Amino acid sequence: MYYQLPNGKVITITIEQYLEITDLDIQYLMSIDYGEHIIDPFTGSAVEKNSNKEYDFDFVSSDELDINEIADDSSPFDDIIDLSADTE
Repeated sequence: MYYQLPNGKVITITIEQYLEITDLDIQYLMSIDYGEHIIDPFTGSAVEKNSNKEYDFDFVSSDELDINEIADDSSPFDDIIDLSADTE
């Protein structure tokens, strides 16, 4: 993760290092002028990462049922609701 020092420079540290860092460590990093200035706020974000994934939309999985093979079973709700009854 990125951590910005009080002098404006940014360093890359892990979460464990962030939890263990002390004020003296931060002061030392600033005294040796460690880090770099980052102008772009999206540096290292997923916005810049270009993943070239190709999708095959013509692929049909073999485990899908064919619509012609589906049995014409009655609904389990047919005994509760009589759809053939005339309503007035």
